[in-house]
Amino acid sequence: MKSEAPEEGPPEQTLIENRRRNLEQIRRIVGDPYPFRFPLTATVTQVSRAYRGRPGPELEREAIHVATAGRILARRTQGKAGFLDLSDGQERLQVYVRKDVVGDVLWELYGLLDLGDWIGASGDVFKTRTGELTIKAREIAFLAKCLRPLPEKWHGLKDVERRYRERFLDLTVNPESRAVFETRSAIIRYLRRFLDEREYIEVETPMMHAIPGGALARPFVTHHNALDLELYLRVAPELFLKRLVVGGMPRVYELNRNFRNEGVGWRWNPEFTMLEFYQAYASAADLMALTEEMLSGLVREVAGGAQTSWAEQAIDWTPPYRRVTMRQAILEAARQDPRGALAERDLESAQALLAAAGRFGVEKPERFAGQKGKLLAEIFEAIAEAGLVQPTFLHEFPTEISPLSKQDPSNPEWVDRFELYAGGMEIANGFSELNDPREQAARFQRQAQERAEGDLEAAPYDEDYVRALEYGLPPTAGEGLGVDRLTMLVTDRHSIRDVILFPLLKPRGPESGDGA
Repeated sequence: MKSEAPEEGPPEQTLIENRRRNLEQIRRIVGDPYPFRFPLTATVTQVSRAYRGRPGPELEREAIHVATAGRILARRTQGKAGFLDLSDGQERLQVYVRKDVVGDVLWELYGLLDLGDWIGASGDVFKTRTGELTIKAREIAFLAKCLRPLPEKWHGLKDVERRYRERFLDLTVNPESRAVFETRSAIIRYLRRFLDEREYIEVETPMMHAIPGGALARPFVTHHNALDLELYLRVAPELFLKRLVVGGMPRVYELNRNFRNEGVGWRWNPEFTMLEFYQAYASAADLMALTEEMLSGLVREVAGGAQTSWAEQAIDWTPPYRRVTMRQAILEAARQDPRGALAERDLESAQALLAAAGRFGVEKPERFAGQKGKLLAEIFEAIAEAGLVQPTFLHEFPTEISPLSKQDPSNPEWVDRFELYAGGMEIANGFSELNDPREQAARFQRQAQERAEGDLEAAPYDEDYVRALEYGLPPTAGEGLGVDRLTMLVTDRHSIRDVILFPLLKPRGPESGDGA
Protein backbone atom coordinates (compact mmCIF):
# COMPACT_ATOMS: atom_id res chain seq x y z
CA MET A 1 0.00 0.00 0.00
CA LYS A 2 1.31 3.45 -0.83
CA SER A 3 0.28 6.82 0.45
CA GLU A 4 1.53 10.38 0.40
CA ALA A 5 4.30 10.18 3.00
CA PRO A 6 5.17 12.70 5.69
CA GLU A 7 8.88 12.76 4.84
CA GLU A 8 10.24 16.07 3.65
CA GLY A 9 9.52 16.22 -0.07
CA PRO A 10 10.33 18.45 -3.02
CA PRO A 11 9.94 22.23 -2.79
CA GLU A 12 6.49 23.71 -3.14
CA GLN A 13 7.06 25.06 -6.65
CA THR A 14 7.93 21.56 -7.90
CA LEU A 15 4.76 20.19 -6.31
CA ILE A 16 2.72 22.94 -7.96
CA GLU A 17 4.22 22.11 -11.36
CA ASN A 18 3.41 18.42 -10.87
CA ARG A 19 -0.17 19.28 -9.98
CA ARG A 20 -0.50 21.47 -13.07
CA ARG A 21 0.71 18.58 -15.23
CA ASN A 22 -1.84 16.31 -13.56
CA LEU A 23 -4.51 18.89 -14.32
CA GLU A 24 -3.66 18.81 -18.02
CA GLN A 25 -3.92 15.01 -18.03
CA ILE A 26 -7.26 15.26 -16.23
CA ARG A 27 -8.43 17.76 -18.84
CA ARG A 28 -7.60 15.20 -21.52
CA ILE A 29 -9.73 12.59 -19.72
CA VAL A 30 -12.79 14.56 -18.60
CA GLY A 31 -12.81 17.59 -20.86
CA ASP A 32 -13.70 20.52 -18.61
CA PRO A 33 -12.09 19.94 -15.17
CA TYR A 34 -14.27 22.68 -13.66
CA PRO A 35 -17.87 21.52 -14.29
CA PHE A 36 -20.94 23.61 -13.53
CA ARG A 37 -22.58 21.18 -11.12
CA PHE A 38 -22.62 17.72 -9.58
CA PRO A 39 -25.88 15.78 -8.87
CA LEU A 40 -25.41 15.51 -5.09
CA THR A 41 -27.90 13.41 -3.14
CA ALA A 42 -26.34 13.95 0.30
CA THR A 43 -23.36 15.71 1.85
CA VAL A 44 -20.52 13.77 3.44
CA THR A 45 -21.83 14.73 6.87
CA GLN A 46 -25.38 13.67 6.02
CA VAL A 47 -24.20 10.27 4.77
CA SER A 48 -21.98 9.76 7.81
CA ARG A 49 -24.66 10.67 10.33
CA ALA A 50 -27.38 8.69 8.59
CA TYR A 51 -25.51 5.37 8.28
CA ARG A 52 -22.53 5.13 10.61
CA GLY A 53 -24.61 3.63 13.40
CA ARG A 54 -26.13 0.88 11.26
CA PRO A 55 -24.71 -2.65 10.95
CA GLY A 56 -22.74 -3.51 7.82
CA PRO A 57 -24.88 -6.51 6.78
CA GLU A 58 -28.00 -4.34 7.00
CA LEU A 59 -26.44 -1.69 4.74
CA GLU A 60 -25.45 -4.30 2.16
CA ARG A 61 -28.95 -5.86 2.12
CA GLU A 62 -30.55 -2.48 1.49
CA ALA A 63 -28.06 -1.54 -1.25
CA ILE A 64 -28.20 2.17 -0.38
CA HIS A 65 -26.95 4.31 -3.26
CA VAL A 66 -25.65 7.83 -2.63
CA ALA A 67 -23.85 10.56 -4.55
CA THR A 68 -21.68 12.83 -2.43
CA ALA A 69 -18.75 15.18 -2.87
CA GLY A 70 -15.87 16.72 -0.94
CA ARG A 71 -12.20 17.57 -0.75
CA ILE A 72 -9.66 14.74 -0.74
CA LEU A 73 -7.75 14.75 2.54
CA ALA A 74 -6.16 11.29 2.30
CA ARG A 75 -5.33 8.82 -0.48
CA ARG A 76 -4.16 5.21 -0.15
CA THR A 77 -3.54 2.84 -3.08
CA GLN A 78 -2.90 -0.90 -3.18
CA GLY A 79 -2.64 -2.56 -6.56
CA LYS A 80 -5.79 -1.96 -8.56
CA ALA A 81 -7.82 -0.56 -5.69
CA GLY A 82 -7.57 2.47 -3.46
CA PHE A 83 -9.22 4.54 -0.74
CA LEU A 84 -9.94 8.27 -0.63
CA ASP A 85 -11.01 10.25 2.43
CA LEU A 86 -13.47 12.97 1.46
CA SER A 87 -14.33 15.92 3.72
CA ASP A 88 -17.12 18.47 3.45
CA GLY A 89 -15.52 20.60 6.15
CA GLN A 90 -17.41 18.91 8.97
CA GLU A 91 -16.91 15.17 8.72
CA ARG A 92 -14.93 12.66 6.67
CA LEU A 93 -16.12 9.70 4.62
CA GLN A 94 -14.07 6.97 2.99
CA VAL A 95 -14.51 6.14 -0.71
CA TYR A 96 -13.37 2.77 -2.08
CA VAL A 97 -12.31 2.80 -5.74
CA ARG A 98 -11.67 -0.41 -7.72
CA LYS A 99 -10.40 -0.47 -11.28
CA ASP A 100 -12.66 -3.37 -12.28
CA VAL A 101 -15.71 -1.41 -11.06
CA VAL A 102 -15.06 2.13 -12.32
CA GLY A 103 -13.28 1.12 -15.54
CA ASP A 104 -9.97 2.06 -17.12
CA VAL A 105 -10.76 5.72 -17.77
CA LEU A 106 -11.88 6.59 -14.25
CA TRP A 107 -9.09 4.50 -12.78
CA GLU A 108 -6.64 6.64 -14.75
CA LEU A 109 -8.41 9.70 -13.35
CA TYR A 110 -8.06 8.27 -9.84
CA GLY A 111 -4.28 7.98 -10.38
CA LEU A 112 -4.03 11.67 -11.21
CA LEU A 113 -5.81 12.93 -8.08
CA ASP A 114 -3.91 14.99 -5.50
CA LEU A 115 -4.65 15.80 -1.90
CA GLY A 116 -6.95 18.79 -1.79
CA ASP A 117 -8.75 18.06 -5.07
CA TRP A 118 -12.55 18.22 -5.05
CA ILE A 119 -14.36 15.18 -6.45
CA GLY A 120 -17.80 13.64 -6.50
CA ALA A 121 -18.38 9.96 -5.86
CA SER A 122 -21.48 7.83 -6.36
CA GLY A 123 -21.97 4.28 -5.23
CA ASP A 124 -23.26 1.98 -2.51
CA VAL A 125 -22.78 2.46 1.21
CA PHE A 126 -21.08 -0.38 3.09
CA LYS A 127 -18.74 -1.01 5.99
CA THR A 128 -15.23 -2.43 5.73
CA ARG A 129 -13.97 -5.35 7.81
CA THR A 130 -12.74 -2.81 10.36
CA GLY A 131 -16.21 -1.26 10.56
CA GLU A 132 -15.45 1.98 8.71
CA LEU A 133 -18.36 3.50 6.80
CA THR A 134 -17.40 3.62 3.12
CA ILE A 135 -18.84 4.29 -0.33
CA LYS A 136 -18.02 1.62 -2.91
CA ALA A 137 -17.64 3.91 -5.90
CA ARG A 138 -19.30 3.11 -9.17
CA GLU A 139 -18.30 6.46 -10.60
CA ILE A 140 -16.06 9.36 -9.62
CA ALA A 141 -16.32 12.88 -11.04
CA PHE A 142 -13.64 15.55 -11.03
CA LEU A 143 -14.91 18.90 -9.70
CA ALA A 144 -11.93 21.23 -9.06
CA LYS A 145 -8.13 21.07 -8.85
CA CYS A 146 -6.10 22.03 -5.79
CA LEU A 147 -3.01 23.47 -7.46
CA ARG A 148 -1.16 24.21 -4.24
CA PRO A 149 -0.28 21.51 -1.70
CA LEU A 150 -2.21 21.57 1.56
CA PRO A 151 -0.33 21.84 4.86
CA GLU A 152 0.75 18.38 6.00
CA LYS A 153 -2.29 16.72 7.54
CA TRP A 154 -0.35 15.24 10.43
CA HIS A 155 0.87 18.66 11.53
CA GLY A 156 -2.14 20.79 10.65
CA LEU A 157 -1.80 24.51 10.04
CA LYS A 158 0.14 25.69 13.10
CA ASP A 159 1.42 29.00 11.73
CA VAL A 160 -0.97 31.38 13.49
CA GLU A 161 -0.34 34.27 11.10
CA ARG A 162 -1.03 32.05 8.11
CA ARG A 163 -4.21 30.72 9.71
CA TYR A 164 -5.58 34.27 9.87
CA ARG A 165 -4.41 35.27 6.40
CA GLU A 166 -5.54 32.07 4.69
CA ARG A 167 -8.66 31.16 6.63
CA PHE A 168 -9.71 28.82 3.83
CA LEU A 169 -6.69 26.62 4.65
CA ASP A 170 -7.32 26.89 8.38
CA LEU A 171 -10.89 25.66 7.89
CA THR A 172 -9.70 22.87 5.61
CA VAL A 173 -7.16 21.28 7.93
CA ASN A 174 -8.20 22.47 11.43
CA PRO A 175 -11.68 21.14 12.29
CA GLU A 176 -11.62 23.01 15.61
CA SER A 177 -11.57 26.32 13.72
CA ARG A 178 -14.76 25.46 11.89
CA ALA A 179 -16.32 24.50 15.23
CA VAL A 180 -15.55 27.98 16.59
CA PHE A 181 -17.37 29.67 13.72
CA GLU A 182 -20.30 27.28 13.93
CA THR A 183 -20.56 28.27 17.60
CA ARG A 184 -20.40 31.94 16.65
CA SER A 185 -23.28 31.41 14.23
CA ALA A 186 -25.27 29.63 16.96
CA ILE A 187 -24.64 32.56 19.32
CA ILE A 188 -25.99 35.05 16.79
CA ARG A 189 -29.06 32.90 16.10
CA TYR A 190 -29.76 32.68 19.83
CA LEU A 191 -29.41 36.45 20.36
CA ARG A 192 -31.83 37.16 17.53
CA ARG A 193 -34.36 34.62 18.76
CA PHE A 194 -34.13 35.87 22.36
CA LEU A 195 -34.94 39.45 21.37
CA ASP A 196 -37.50 38.52 18.71
CA GLU A 197 -39.43 36.51 21.31
CA ARG A 198 -39.57 39.63 23.51
CA GLU A 199 -41.05 41.77 20.72
CA TYR A 200 -37.90 43.64 19.79
CA ILE A 201 -37.78 44.69 16.13
CA GLU A 202 -34.57 44.11 14.20
CA VAL A 203 -33.60 47.17 12.17
CA GLU A 204 -30.76 48.45 10.01
CA THR A 205 -29.15 51.86 10.38
CA PRO A 206 -26.54 53.68 8.28
CA MET A 207 -22.94 52.49 8.11
CA MET A 208 -21.75 55.91 6.91
CA HIS A 209 -22.37 58.89 9.18
CA ALA A 210 -22.01 62.58 8.56
CA ILE A 211 -21.13 62.94 12.26
CA PRO A 212 -19.46 60.07 14.15
CA GLY A 213 -21.31 59.48 17.40
CA GLY A 214 -22.65 56.96 19.86
CA ALA A 215 -19.29 56.08 21.41
CA LEU A 216 -16.05 57.72 22.43
CA ALA A 217 -13.82 56.44 19.64
CA ARG A 218 -11.70 57.67 16.76
CA PRO A 219 -13.51 57.05 13.46
CA PHE A 220 -12.41 55.99 10.00
CA VAL A 221 -12.89 58.74 7.43
CA THR A 222 -14.16 58.24 3.88
CA HIS A 223 -15.38 60.50 1.08
CA HIS A 224 -18.52 60.52 -1.06
CA ASN A 225 -17.44 61.75 -4.48
CA ALA A 226 -20.83 62.66 -5.96
CA LEU A 227 -21.81 64.78 -2.97
CA ASP A 228 -18.24 65.90 -2.23
CA LEU A 229 -18.97 64.97 1.36
CA GLU A 230 -16.68 63.73 4.12
CA LEU A 231 -18.25 60.77 5.90
CA TYR A 232 -17.29 58.47 8.75
CA LEU A 233 -17.71 54.74 9.15
CA ARG A 234 -19.92 54.30 12.16
CA VAL A 235 -18.39 53.82 15.57
CA ALA A 236 -21.82 52.82 16.96
CA PRO A 237 -25.46 52.82 15.76
CA GLU A 238 -26.70 54.24 19.07
CA LEU A 239 -27.93 57.67 18.03
CA PHE A 240 -29.90 56.29 15.09
CA LEU A 241 -31.48 53.52 17.16
CA LYS A 242 -32.64 56.06 19.75
CA ARG A 243 -34.15 58.17 16.95
CA LEU A 244 -36.33 55.13 16.23
CA VAL A 245 -37.51 55.06 19.85
CA VAL A 246 -38.39 58.75 19.49
CA GLY A 247 -40.36 57.71 16.42
CA GLY A 248 -42.49 55.25 18.39
CA MET A 249 -40.59 51.95 18.05
CA PRO A 250 -40.24 51.02 21.74
CA ARG A 251 -37.99 47.96 21.35
CA VAL A 252 -35.36 47.83 18.63
CA TYR A 253 -32.10 46.01 18.04
CA GLU A 254 -29.38 45.78 15.44
CA LEU A 255 -26.64 43.22 14.92
CA ASN A 256 -24.17 45.60 13.46
CA ARG A 257 -20.63 46.13 12.26
CA ASN A 258 -18.76 48.97 13.94
CA PHE A 259 -15.47 50.53 12.88
CA ARG A 260 -13.04 52.23 15.25
CA ASN A 261 -9.71 53.61 14.14
CA GLU A 262 -7.72 52.45 17.11
CA GLY A 263 -5.10 49.88 18.05
CA VAL A 264 -5.21 46.13 17.56
CA GLY A 265 -4.65 43.51 20.24
CA TRP A 266 -6.00 40.31 21.68
CA ARG A 267 -9.33 42.02 22.43
CA TRP A 268 -9.47 44.61 19.62
CA ASN A 269 -10.07 44.52 15.90
CA PRO A 270 -10.82 47.78 14.04
CA GLU A 271 -13.93 46.15 12.54
CA PHE A 272 -16.12 44.25 14.98
CA THR A 273 -19.65 43.03 15.59
CA MET A 274 -21.99 44.38 18.24
CA LEU A 275 -25.54 43.67 19.31
CA GLU A 276 -27.20 46.95 20.31
CA PHE A 277 -30.72 47.01 21.69
CA TYR A 278 -32.98 49.68 23.20
CA GLN A 279 -36.07 49.37 25.37
CA ALA A 280 -38.44 52.21 26.16
CA TYR A 281 -39.81 52.65 29.68
CA ALA A 282 -36.84 50.72 31.12
CA SER A 283 -33.76 51.61 33.18
CA ALA A 284 -30.22 50.24 33.33
CA ALA A 285 -31.28 47.86 36.12
CA ASP A 286 -33.90 46.31 33.81
CA LEU A 287 -31.28 45.62 31.17
CA MET A 288 -28.88 44.09 33.68
CA ALA A 289 -31.60 41.57 34.59
CA LEU A 290 -32.37 40.97 30.91
CA THR A 291 -28.68 40.44 30.15
CA GLU A 292 -28.35 37.85 32.91
CA GLU A 293 -31.32 35.97 31.48
CA MET A 294 -30.01 36.24 27.92
CA LEU A 295 -26.43 35.13 28.58
CA SER A 296 -27.23 32.33 31.00
CA GLY A 297 -29.72 30.92 28.50
CA LEU A 298 -27.29 31.34 25.63
CA VAL A 299 -24.52 29.44 27.41
CA ARG A 300 -26.89 26.62 28.35
CA GLU A 301 -28.01 26.22 24.75
CA VAL A 302 -24.73 26.77 22.93
CA ALA A 303 -22.23 25.31 25.42
CA GLY A 304 -24.49 22.70 27.00
CA GLY A 305 -24.26 23.86 30.61
CA ALA A 306 -23.94 26.79 32.98
CA GLN A 307 -20.15 27.05 32.74
CA THR A 308 -17.56 27.67 30.07
CA SER A 309 -13.81 27.12 30.23
CA TRP A 310 -11.47 30.10 30.24
CA ALA A 311 -7.84 29.00 30.22
CA GLU A 312 -7.34 27.21 33.54
CA GLN A 313 -10.56 28.58 35.03
CA ALA A 314 -14.29 28.02 34.64
CA ILE A 315 -16.69 30.92 34.18
CA ASP A 316 -20.07 30.35 35.81
CA TRP A 317 -22.85 32.19 33.93
CA THR A 318 -25.55 31.39 36.49
CA PRO A 319 -27.37 34.56 37.64
CA PRO A 320 -27.26 36.75 39.58
CA TYR A 321 -23.97 38.31 38.52
CA ARG A 322 -21.90 40.23 41.02
CA ARG A 323 -22.41 43.99 41.10
CA VAL A 324 -19.63 46.38 42.11
CA THR A 325 -19.05 50.11 41.63
CA MET A 326 -16.00 51.33 39.74
CA ARG A 327 -14.55 52.78 42.96
CA GLN A 328 -15.12 49.54 44.87
CA ALA A 329 -13.42 47.53 42.13
CA ILE A 330 -10.38 49.83 42.25
CA LEU A 331 -10.07 49.67 46.03
CA GLU A 332 -10.38 45.86 46.02
CA ALA A 333 -7.75 45.46 43.30
CA ALA A 334 -5.36 47.91 44.96
CA ARG A 335 -5.42 45.88 48.17
CA GLN A 336 -3.92 42.97 46.22
CA ASP A 337 -1.44 45.12 44.29
CA PRO A 338 2.20 45.23 45.50
CA ARG A 339 2.39 48.90 44.55
CA GLY A 340 0.22 49.74 47.54
CA ALA A 341 -3.40 49.96 48.59
CA LEU A 342 -5.66 52.97 48.09
CA ALA A 343 -8.02 54.63 50.53
CA GLU A 344 -11.37 56.14 49.62
CA ARG A 345 -9.92 59.62 50.01
CA ASP A 346 -7.43 58.81 47.21
CA LEU A 347 -10.39 58.64 44.81
CA GLU A 348 -11.99 61.91 45.82
CA SER A 349 -9.81 64.58 44.20
CA ALA A 350 -8.22 64.96 40.79
CA GLN A 351 -4.81 65.57 42.38
CA ALA A 352 -4.94 62.36 44.43
CA LEU A 353 -6.18 60.40 41.42
CA LEU A 354 -3.35 61.77 39.28
CA ALA A 355 -0.82 60.57 41.86
CA ALA A 356 -2.49 57.13 42.01
CA ALA A 357 -2.53 56.87 38.22
CA GLY A 358 1.20 57.51 38.10
CA ARG A 359 1.85 54.90 40.77
CA PHE A 360 -0.17 52.23 38.96
CA GLY A 361 1.45 52.72 35.58
CA VAL A 362 -1.19 54.66 33.67
CA GLU A 363 0.51 55.90 30.51
CA LYS A 364 1.06 59.67 30.56
CA PRO A 365 -1.50 60.36 33.31
CA GLU A 366 -0.84 64.08 33.04
CA ARG A 367 -3.02 63.99 29.90
CA PHE A 368 -5.99 63.72 32.25
CA ALA A 369 -4.92 66.28 34.87
CA GLY A 370 -8.01 67.78 36.47
CA GLN A 371 -10.33 65.16 34.93
CA LYS A 372 -11.46 62.95 37.81
CA GLY A 373 -13.70 60.71 35.76
CA LYS A 374 -11.10 59.88 33.15
CA LEU A 375 -8.41 59.26 35.75
CA LEU A 376 -10.73 56.94 37.64
CA ALA A 377 -11.46 54.97 34.47
CA GLU A 378 -7.76 54.73 33.58
CA ILE A 379 -6.87 53.42 37.03
CA PHE A 380 -9.66 50.85 36.84
CA GLU A 381 -8.35 49.56 33.51
CA ALA A 382 -4.79 49.48 34.84
CA ILE A 383 -5.36 47.44 38.00
CA ALA A 384 -8.91 46.04 38.26
CA GLU A 385 -10.24 45.02 34.86
CA ALA A 386 -8.11 41.90 34.37
CA GLY A 387 -9.25 40.46 37.69
CA LEU A 388 -12.94 40.39 36.77
CA VAL A 389 -13.05 36.83 35.43
CA GLN A 390 -16.50 35.83 36.67
CA PRO A 391 -19.44 37.79 35.19
CA THR A 392 -19.49 41.12 37.02
CA PHE A 393 -21.57 44.25 36.50
CA LEU A 394 -19.49 47.39 37.06
CA HIS A 395 -21.76 50.35 37.76
CA GLU A 396 -21.76 53.95 38.96
CA PHE A 397 -19.73 55.59 36.18
CA PRO A 398 -18.43 59.17 36.10
CA THR A 399 -20.57 61.55 34.07
CA GLU A 400 -17.35 62.87 32.50
CA ILE A 401 -16.85 59.67 30.47
CA SER A 402 -20.56 59.02 29.80
CA PRO A 403 -21.89 61.80 27.56
CA LEU A 404 -25.06 59.92 26.57
CA SER A 405 -26.08 58.49 29.96
CA LYS A 406 -28.70 59.77 32.39
CA GLN A 407 -27.32 61.23 35.61
CA ASP A 408 -27.99 59.91 39.08
CA PRO A 409 -30.58 62.39 40.43
CA SER A 410 -28.97 62.29 43.88
CA ASN A 411 -25.42 62.98 42.61
CA PRO A 412 -24.83 64.49 39.14
CA GLU A 413 -21.17 63.39 39.27
CA TRP A 414 -22.35 59.85 38.42
CA VAL A 415 -24.59 58.32 35.76
CA ASP A 416 -26.88 55.27 35.69
CA ARG A 417 -24.55 53.13 33.60
CA PHE A 418 -23.07 49.64 33.79
CA GLU A 419 -20.49 47.53 32.01
CA LEU A 420 -20.44 43.74 32.13
CA TYR A 421 -17.04 42.08 32.54
CA ALA A 422 -16.05 38.44 32.17
CA GLY A 423 -12.71 36.81 31.43
CA GLY A 424 -11.00 40.05 32.42
CA MET A 425 -12.56 42.11 29.62
CA GLU A 426 -15.61 44.26 29.00
CA ILE A 427 -18.29 42.49 26.97
CA ALA A 428 -21.28 44.83 27.36
CA ASN A 429 -22.04 48.47 28.07
CA GLY A 430 -25.47 49.82 28.94
CA PHE A 431 -27.19 52.74 30.60
CA SER A 432 -30.33 54.71 31.16
CA GLU A 433 -30.41 57.05 28.18
CA LEU A 434 -30.08 60.78 28.61
CA ASN A 435 -33.34 62.18 27.18
CA ASP A 436 -33.17 65.84 28.27
CA PRO A 437 -32.24 67.69 25.05
CA ARG A 438 -30.87 70.71 26.91
CA GLU A 439 -28.53 68.57 29.04
CA GLN A 440 -27.52 66.52 25.98
CA ALA A 441 -26.64 69.70 24.09
CA ALA A 442 -24.50 70.89 27.02
CA ARG A 443 -22.64 67.57 27.15
CA PHE A 444 -22.05 67.61 23.40
CA GLN A 445 -20.64 71.11 23.76
CA ARG A 446 -18.19 69.94 26.44
CA GLN A 447 -17.17 67.00 24.25
CA ALA A 448 -16.72 69.30 21.25
CA GLN A 449 -14.43 71.52 23.33
CA GLU A 450 -12.33 68.50 24.34
CA ARG A 451 -12.18 67.48 20.70
CA ALA A 452 -10.97 70.93 19.73
CA GLU A 453 -8.27 70.58 22.39
CA GLY A 454 -6.95 67.42 20.76
CA ASP A 455 -9.03 64.53 22.11
CA LEU A 456 -9.80 62.67 18.87
CA GLU A 457 -12.13 60.25 20.66
CA ALA A 458 -14.40 62.96 22.05
CA ALA A 459 -17.87 63.17 20.51
CA PRO A 460 -18.62 66.03 18.12
CA TYR A 461 -21.75 68.14 18.52
CA ASP A 462 -24.69 66.39 16.81
CA GLU A 463 -27.34 69.03 16.23
CA ASP A 464 -29.68 66.65 14.40
CA TYR A 465 -29.73 64.22 17.33
CA VAL A 466 -30.48 67.02 19.79
CA ARG A 467 -33.33 68.07 17.49
CA ALA A 468 -34.69 64.50 17.58
CA LEU A 469 -34.62 64.56 21.39
CA GLU A 470 -36.66 67.75 21.31
CA TYR A 471 -39.54 65.66 19.91
CA GLY A 472 -39.40 63.55 23.08
CA LEU A 473 -37.52 60.38 23.96
CA PRO A 474 -39.44 58.43 26.63
CA PRO A 475 -37.49 56.86 29.51
CA THR A 476 -35.25 54.37 27.71
CA ALA A 477 -32.36 52.04 28.44
CA GLY A 478 -29.89 50.76 25.85
CA GLU A 479 -27.05 48.29 25.71
CA GLY A 480 -24.26 47.18 23.40
CA LEU A 481 -22.98 43.60 23.62
CA GLY A 482 -19.73 42.57 21.92
CA VAL A 483 -20.40 39.46 19.82
CA ASP A 484 -16.73 38.79 19.11
CA ARG A 485 -15.69 38.88 22.76
CA LEU A 486 -18.69 36.83 23.80
CA THR A 487 -17.66 34.20 21.24
CA MET A 488 -14.12 34.25 22.66
CA LEU A 489 -15.50 33.48 26.11
CA VAL A 490 -17.85 30.71 24.99
CA THR A 491 -15.18 28.98 22.84
CA ASP A 492 -12.19 29.62 25.15
CA ARG A 493 -10.28 31.55 22.49
CA HIS A 494 -7.87 34.19 23.77
CA SER A 495 -7.43 36.26 20.62
CA ILE A 496 -10.23 38.10 18.87
CA ARG A 497 -8.63 37.05 15.58
CA ASP A 498 -9.58 33.45 16.36
CA VAL A 499 -13.30 34.30 16.23
CA ILE A 500 -13.31 36.69 13.24
CA LEU A 501 -13.12 34.87 9.92
CA PHE A 502 -11.03 37.55 8.22
CA PRO A 503 -9.37 39.82 10.81
CA LEU A 504 -7.49 42.91 9.72
CA LEU A 505 -3.75 42.22 9.25
CA LYS A 506 -0.79 44.14 7.97
CA PRO A 507 -0.07 43.48 4.29
CA ARG A 508 2.43 40.73 3.60
CA GLY A 509 6.00 41.91 3.34
CA PRO A 510 7.92 41.15 0.13
CA GLU A 511 10.01 38.59 2.00
CA SER A 512 7.04 36.66 3.36
CA GLY A 513 6.21 34.67 0.23
CA ASP A 514 2.99 32.75 -0.23
CA GLY A 515 2.95 31.14 3.16
CA ALA A 516 3.46 34.14 5.47
